[in-house]
Amino acid sequence: MIRSMTGFGGASREADGVHYAVEIRSVNNRYFKAVIRLPEELASLEAEVETLLRKRFSRGSLTVSIQHRISEGRATSRINDEALLEYIRHLETLRGKVEGLGVQVDLTQLLSLPGVLRPSEIEEQLVERSRPVIAELLAESSENLEQMRTTEGQALARELRELRAQILEQLTVIRERAPLVVNEYHERLKSRVAQLLARAELDIAQVDLLREVAVYADRIDITEEIARILGHMDQFERILDQPGGEPAGRRLDFLAQELLREANTIGSKANDTDISRAVVEIKSGIDRIKEQVQNVE
Repeated sequence: MIRSMTGFGGASREADGVHYAVEIRSVNNRYFKAVIRLPEELASLEAEVETLLRKRFSRGSLTVSIQHRISEGRATSRINDEALLEYIRHLETLRGKVEGLGVQVDLTQLLSLPGVLRPSEIEEQLVERSRPVIAELLAESSENLEQMRTTEGQALARELRELRAQILEQLTVIRERAPLVVNEYHERLKSRVAQLLARAELDIAQVDLLREVAVYADRIDITEEIARILGHMDQFERILDQPGGEPAGRRLDFLAQELLREANTIGSKANDTDISRAVVEIKSGIDRIKEQVQNVE
């Protein structure tokens, strides 16, 4: 069973007065790549999040978004009385310099000064409290993503099997046609030689004619290429049927390259219109396979 690299998974939960939401989006990539978006308060967890992802996924470009929102009743910051009084005392020393200038001081504005508001207890312990919750939500989101990738992988497997069947069908045409090419060449050569000899009133040994046909047959022999394609197709099917959803994209991509190489060799060897037409169809199917396996993990 193969898996796609495209999918989405998400999970959310509220714990200790904080609402968490985790989303993972995945697209194809030749290697593993993770883009992790965390709130500034939880930025220190980025390395841990990537480690957890690497344990679950081997290929794909993953974008992870982690958000949190502290419940209103738990998010109240505490006023730092000492810092606020220090600002007020400093303003008192400036009173004489600003009298008559119409300057007014709004206490609420003082709350925005550095150090006046202290984070609540829940904010101070946010990282430690968030670590296990985010790990659980990340596992749940990853599970949802894997299910979606597995479902899409099944659709990919069906299409790859159809392409495999089409290639094998064209290969059957080539296997049936290949022996006829040599026979036809033999007949054409005999006819041509007979015409030339009749004009020149010469004679040629039958063994020489057969030797020429044998050389031609050896030059266009595609038996090995056909056997290798069949072997690759068998391995292709085994990879599609393998249990456990092990990463198979790179192996399928390699097989597609090998199939294309063998098809090109057949096309260059076989001096026959029907075989050339079948090779074109095979190469078209291989190109479609190469496109599809780019989405396989």
